[in-house]
Amino acid sequence: MRGPGFTCNRWQHNLGRAHLTRAGWLGSRAHDVYTRLAQHDAAAPHTQPSVNDWRATGTCYGLPAVRTRRIYPRLRHDASPSDVDAEEMGECNKFFKAYPRNRLAGGILVLWCTHSICLGFHTIPVAEGRNDVFSAIYTRFPVAPSIIVYDFACQLAPYSFVREARYFAHTRFLIDELHARDHTKCGQACFASNMMQYDERIRAVNTSAAECGNGCIGRIRKSVGYMTYAHATIYTKVFMDVRNRIVARKLVQ
Repeated sequence: MRGPGFTCNRWQHNLGRAHLTRAGWLGSRAHDVYTRLAQHDAAAPHTQPSVNDWRATGTCYGLPAVRTRRIYPRLRHDASPSDVDAEEMGECNKFFKAYPRNRLAGGILVLWCTHSICLGFHTIPVAEGRNDVFSAIYTRFPVAPSIIVYDFACQLAPYSFVREARYFAHTRFLIDELHARDHTKCGQACFASNMMQYDERIRAVNTSAAECGNGCIGRIRKSVGYMTYAHATIYTKVFMDVRNRIVARKLVQ
């Protein structure tokens, strides 16, 4: 009777040691990678935030720009306006379905809070890329958000860490539940649905807030298509202000 029990306990003990060994290796590897990447601190915030006319620049955020985006000359495609290099995307199905095949045109990129309130937007001349999200957050937030939900978060995370590892050191990049099905070859750690099982803060987040907001933008898509650049920017700003007011009033009722 003692023999099988002893064998089972020993097997469980060895299995536990194996898990600890793997966890130790992962922790050591993560620390090594971070140390290699985190070679500089985030750029210091401006003492006098730059003030630009949003009607001319097409960039309108509730937060003023607190720093400028750096140039990273050692990164080959850093200056590219959009994501066109498939080699950097690994095997992400989202990239191959949405970007090279459809040849997405320009538009606007909007930052949404979890209540589906627009925090700001900027116009995109060519096509949406990871740089649009990276630059919007890095230049507007003195401290990086703890959670960023994006339908291409699996690739936004390495893009951001390679450039500003210290700034994004405590940020989680998660794919919303709606788009997770398109990422069949991406790591499970990227999915918000998986993180919800272990973190109550993630469970409290509405991962579809951005999709709800982006769906409303479709109402003005045709109208702005017939406007000049300046008029389209003003029209979009007014639309966002009105929508924010409506959403905010519903939240307090």
